[in-house]
Amino acid sequence: MNGLMIVGTASDVGKTMICTALCRLLANEGVRVAPFKSQNMSGFSETLADGREISRSQFQQAQAARTQPIAEMNPILMKPQENLQAEVLLMGVPLETVDGQIFREEWFDKGLETIQQALDYLSNHYDTLIIEGAGSTAEVNLMDRELTNMRVAELADVPVILVADISKGGAFASIVGTLQLLSEERRQRVKGIIINKFYGDASYFEDGVKFIEQYTGIPVAGVIPVLENHGIPEEDMDRITLPATEGVDVYEQWAAHVKRHIDWPLIQSILA
Repeated sequence: MNGLMIVGTASDVGKTMICTALCRLLANEGVRVAPFKSQNMSGFSETLADGREISRSQFQQAQAARTQPIAEMNPILMKPQENLQAEVLLMGVPLETVDGQIFREEWFDKGLETIQQALDYLSNHYDTLIIEGAGSTAEVNLMDRELTNMRVAELADVPVILVADISKGGAFASIVGTLQLLSEERRQRVKGIIINKFYGDASYFEDGVKFIEQYTGIPVAGVIPVLENHGIPEEDMDRITLPATEGVDVYEQWAAHVKRHIDWPLIQSILA
């Protein structure tokens, strides 16, 4: 299927926001694009017209893509509960509350089947998919039964872009370490690297870009500065904490910011 997966070196590197921008940029070019996140752990959800629920992030990404949000865009939603429990929703329908370890052990096959069904549906109804991973893509203790990162890239057979957050430091080590922990086959899927949440003048990071490209052999597809008060509730952010931006299309504003700082032709070539 035609698409692209965005994975991260860690949680909170900005995968959700980058996927949101890509959905709008592709929609602006007339592409029928759909967001997809196989499994989301989030207490923030939206109710669809048919009564089903998906993560707020995929709901917003569908809005950015100018398409109707549907359950297939987030086939597994886990809503955190007390005592390390989570309520499991498959295709937007609540099923039961389970422990995370039990879910990994007993729901893996059902989860994989549900994800494949959702991918098949979306690929038949859209031109391209923007797929979001979860957390770090190199958690070696979870790789054997993960349903959120490189296994999904393999199911969809799509290329991958790796995102790192430079604002906290350690971006070079996180990029190199992540790639080293992937199998050679999975590493070959990574076609670009994005440095996210950059503060200051990006021209000072040119040597950093050269190092990353020379050391990994993978092109840096962008260095994206922080955009304060972008107006889009992020994955685990309460909506009421954001300032109102009356009359502004926040998705358009955010997408334009991202496009200014990425190699858009490179992204398009990876998608193609």
